[in-house]
Amino acid sequence: MVTIAGIKVHYFDIGSGETVLFLHGWGTDFLSFKPFLEALTPYYRVCTLDMPGFGQSDEPPAAWAVDDYGDFIVNFMAHRGISRVILIGHSFGGRIIIKLAARREPPVTITKIILVNSAGIRPRKTVRQKVRLLLYRGVKRIISLGGIKKQFPGLLDRWRKKHSSPDYLNASPRMRECFIRIINEDLTPCLPRISCPTLLIWGTEDQDTPLSDGKLMEELIPEAGLVTLEKAGHYSFLDQPFIFGRVLDSFLNIKR
Repeated sequence: MVTIAGIKVHYFDIGSGETVLFLHGWGTDFLSFKPFLEALTPYYRVCTLDMPGFGQSDEPPAAWAVDDYGDFIVNFMAHRGISRVILIGHSFGGRIIIKLAARREPPVTITKIILVNSAGIRPRKTVRQKVRLLLYRGVKRIISLGGIKKQFPGLLDRWRKKHSSPDYLNASPRMRECFIRIINEDLTPCLPRISCPTLLIWGTEDQDTPLSDGKLMEELIPEAGLVTLEKAGHYSFLDQPFIFGRVLDSFLNIKR
């Protein structure tokens, strides 16, 4: 454990040479990458962490947005003496990498990026979703009236549980605030500003960040290439670990 900006952080840092930094997805921790961390240590310095609010790390002190997590990762890299890095991010971790790589003055030298089923493109709401949102706001307004709120305590919470995503429901109150701020930011405008070589790895059966997101990222990031993993979902690196590992080796120039 290490304390950065008052937050206790659980991390992993082993090996030597150029640094590869893994950033995990929402609701998980760095152990989701465990087989690949161990596989890369003979060739690279491998570093990762449980981001604030996940795994064994403390929650952030306020409702953070993507940029706040990005700033924290910058502080973490400075603490670990990382000035040159290859970034690998899954889902939410990909969001953070996109924002870091798109900054006008990147805080470190980013030599390569690997985005795995990355989040960041805000989907267009369907008619059904728009109706549900309007209905929720109406119900919230009605329930918030003093008499109804007292007569039916917990009614709004039960409504939220019925209609919210598992990522939201499984989070603490503070992390729910973070979740709302994070998912409502569309990172599409950031993509053309990414200038380093970028590998996109996507599961063809991903229902959370669909393959169409990966194809759009490939189109908008100047030096991007897309690899699809058949019969793999949002956690494509766990669904197809052998193929994922071979793709990783190829992009990182590892010969076993």
